[in-house]
Amino acid sequence: MTTISIDNIDYELDQLSDEAKAQIGSIQVVDQKIADLNTQLAIMNTARNAYAQALQPLLPKKKATKPKA
Repeated sequence: MTTISIDNIDYELDQLSDEAKAQIGSIQVVDQKIADLNTQLAIMNTARNAYAQALQPLLPKKKATKPKA
């Protein structure tokens, strides 16, 4: 038998209503989408950092200025 744990309580999947199973399926779809988006975000952050590093040698050399208060 397949069990699922929700809020640290185990449930037998075949004992749940069709509506509960549908909600679980929806949660799984959303969890997968969130994981995919987090992966895409990590890729975009990596790309941004690479672009920023590539930009540095292209900038004119100037001394750092103090931020204005």
